[in-house]
Amino acid sequence: QVQLVESGGGLVQAGGSLRLSCAASGRTSSNKAMGWFRQAPGKEREFVATINWSGIVIEYADSVKGRFTISRDRAKNTVYLQMNSLKPEDTAVYSCAARDWSTSAYAKDYDSWGQGTQVTVSS
Repeated sequence: QVQLVESGGGLVQAGGSLRLSCAASGRTSSNKAMGWFRQAPGKEREFVATINWSGIVIEYADSVKGRFTISRDRAKNTVYLQMNSLKPEDTAVYSCAARDWSTSAYAKDYDSWGQGTQVTVSS
């Protein structure tokens, strides 16, 4: 199994930016597809973005397209989520997840999860 540790969350004003990082460790971590999900209080976990092992295949939720960018540095075993033009509705705990090879927008398809990092966007 892959171990995942997120960082980079915090409090930001609407319109601001944050960059989240997800550091992966484990023998096969560089071959994993990675995903970012978020969960706001009282709401279900929702898909944000995913990237395949090579970094070529990328998908975004409609709610973040054009504002968020997912990327990965395979040499550092780290996946990033650059979040720009943040809105109060982006407030949530953001978690990264890993699965074998191909991307997926469904949380049930991922078998490794980080502990999450809080992102709070004030209006």
